[in-house]
Amino acid sequence: MPTKKVEEKKFEENLAELETIVKKLESGDVALEDAISEFQKGMLLSEKLKKTLNEAEETLVKIVGKDERESKFSPEQKNY
Repeated sequence: MPTKKVEEKKFEENLAELETIVKKLESGDVALEDAISEFQKGMLLSEKLKKTLNEAEETLVKIVGKDERESKFSPEQKNY
């Protein structure tokens, strides 16, 4: 089975992989060179996850107005 690129994986898969890397590094049973490599991989995953969350947030803050057009919604506009 071919390895998926970071960009092609689902958010949940990337998050699970990042959690595995963190546990591995926290255990302390990793050679220095491997720890550096895992840390770098974790940072790339972290940036990808952050980007995905930011994009999701941008999507969620749009609301549909009475005229069926999307408009930006800011937390200051809450009227519920």
